[in-house]
Amino acid sequence: MGRYLGLTEQGVLAFKGIRYGRAERFARAVAEPWTGPRVEARAFAPICPQRGQDGEPQSEDCLFLNVWTPDAHPAAKRAVMVYFHGGAYTTGSVTDPLTHGAKLAAGGDVVVVTVNHRLNALGYAWLKPFGNRYADSGNLGQLDLILALQWVRNHIAAFGGDPARVMVFGQSGGGAKIATLMAMPAARGLFHAAATMSGQQVQASGPMHAWERTRTLMAALKLAPGDVEGLRTMPVARLVEGLTATDPVMGSGPVYFGPVLDMTNLPRHPFWPDAAPQSLSVPMILGNTREETRAFLDPRGPKLKGLDWANLAERMAREVKIDLDPQWVVDRYRAREPGWSVEQVFYAATTAGRSWPGQVIEADERAKAGAAATWVYQLERPSPVDPLRGAAHTDDIPYVFGTLDAPGSFSGTEAGARALSQAMMDAFTGLAKTGRPGRADWTGYALPSRATMVFGDHIRMENDPRGWQRELWSQAPYVQPGT
Repeated sequence: MGRYLGLTEQGVLAFKGIRYGRAERFARAVAEPWTGPRVEARAFAPICPQRGQDGEPQSEDCLFLNVWTPDAHPAAKRAVMVYFHGGAYTTGSVTDPLTHGAKLAAGGDVVVVTVNHRLNALGYAWLKPFGNRYADSGNLGQLDLILALQWVRNHIAAFGGDPARVMVFGQSGGGAKIATLMAMPAARGLFHAAATMSGQQVQASGPMHAWERTRTLMAALKLAPGDVEGLRTMPVARLVEGLTATDPVMGSGPVYFGPVLDMTNLPRHPFWPDAAPQSLSVPMILGNTREETRAFLDPRGPKLKGLDWANLAERMAREVKIDLDPQWVVDRYRAREPGWSVEQVFYAATTAGRSWPGQVIEADERAKAGAAATWVYQLERPSPVDPLRGAAHTDDIPYVFGTLDAPGSFSGTEAGARALSQAMMDAFTGLAKTGRPGRADWTGYALPSRATMVFGDHIRMENDPRGWQRELWSQAPYVQPGT
């Protein structure tokens, strides 16, 4: 197609590893010229340097995207779905087989774009105190995504896409990136619908906390407090090693880097004290899974070993982001659901007190502000592959992408999985095509009913499912991880 030589993949055309920008470390990226020599676009490009992905090529030169299209012809004008990956701003990539776009492009008759960008300190370290040269630091990863969306606006017609119908969607950190873009003035008008899957960003990191994190990283790297040049020029492998430092704000885990409230690129928090007005006209799907925390609090791992009613409150308290008396919480759960096991209470409470509140806040704030239609879903279908997994974080990805049989999928491939995948794919592609989910039975979200589509073996609408848990946890403020 023009400058790029792609390949056929599962019945559609695939163009992989298309460069959309170039950037020096800690500098704002610049767009890649559209004209130039013909290049092969048949393999994924390196991903952003990060921990935990040792088997995959990594490079700071990572501003590449991938396109799957049924027909690379400008007259086709298909809706475009742009995917941002998860990994909490720190890890991840769109080379994951779960997020390959061929089946979604073919089954949904859309153009699918997936984007890699700068992560962790490379994309989000706050360096502005070192001078205006670093004025865009803290949000460079977000600005990369904006640059990719500008590439889509300018060039996707050549791949058969309609630049007037661009939907962004993302899971976990990808959803948080979308929520943040909804408050960034430079992103205004670059997308016309949005969907977030287990990914929220109520508040960004404040600049003082962000500065503490930068100083913590520099100390871990044994740099003098003012040695920004050393940070800018050191080997990237050494910089990545420093990411293991303990976060000075959260007091645990690796040091966090995410979007910063810099008052220019990000002039307000995404959903605090309300939903960002600039994106109220953008129709939006928000979703979560019923047992998010089963994905990262392993039922077979040490955090569950020896769990009983005597230690449940203490163990639960380590995992939640809302400051309520943990024993009081456990007592409320046991009174409400006396038949639940200790494991059921643990996963329900840690999900409702950690991974779900942000979605509730975002949906409620959009409803309060009279935003364009909002639709909410809950994935409840338990994994048939792992009976201890339930319906966990990331489990909605293969249903939406149609990648049921990809490595890493817990969906299974039987008739129930295929039916649910078709339903979710129809819903998401419908939003991209028309601004409404492709299901006539999906009622919009409003207060106080909180209508929610429950995706399971039996697909149905429910008003305020888990409402008593929502009310319980809403009695104290939610603390966004990273703030």
